[in-house]
Amino acid sequence: MEILYNTPLLIALFAVIFAQLVKIPIQFIATKEINLGLAFSTGGMPSSHSAAVSALTTAIAIEHGFESPYFAIACVLSIIVMYDATGIRRHAGQHATILNQLVKDFQRIVEDAKHWDQKEEAEKQKELKELLGHQPIEVFFGALTGILLAIITYSIF
Repeated sequence: MEILYNTPLLIALFAVIFAQLVKIPIQFIATKEINLGLAFSTGGMPSSHSAAVSALTTAIAIEHGFESPYFAIACVLSIIVMYDATGIRRHAGQHATILNQLVKDFQRIVEDAKHWDQKEEAEKQKELKELLGHQPIEVFFGALTGILLAIITYSIF
């Protein structure tokens, strides 16, 4: 059970959980709607990926110093994850939005052309996940969340 004493790992995992849960009240403030599903979805404010990697990197910096090779590994990993969150994953989400609209348009054309006996089956089709990536501001606040959680945890304990 030595893993339970790995403070950087525990802080990183806590940062993911915290970032996922805090999305619910942030979304409520913005839209006045409660969406508990945000706790289990990708995307949104703040980025839990960014919170996790920045918390891990900060915890390693606190424990081993900025000159440590562990910090270098964590820092490079953090940069890659946050770049990916704002780049590739965000664009994949935008592509999913367009593809979903194409699917809806195609389905409407087919429905108008002939009456489907299996309408329930057509309604059960899953849409592609559109909220995959993050806006740069979401990544920034995710990283800030992780850094602050790591600093606060080390200050308390």
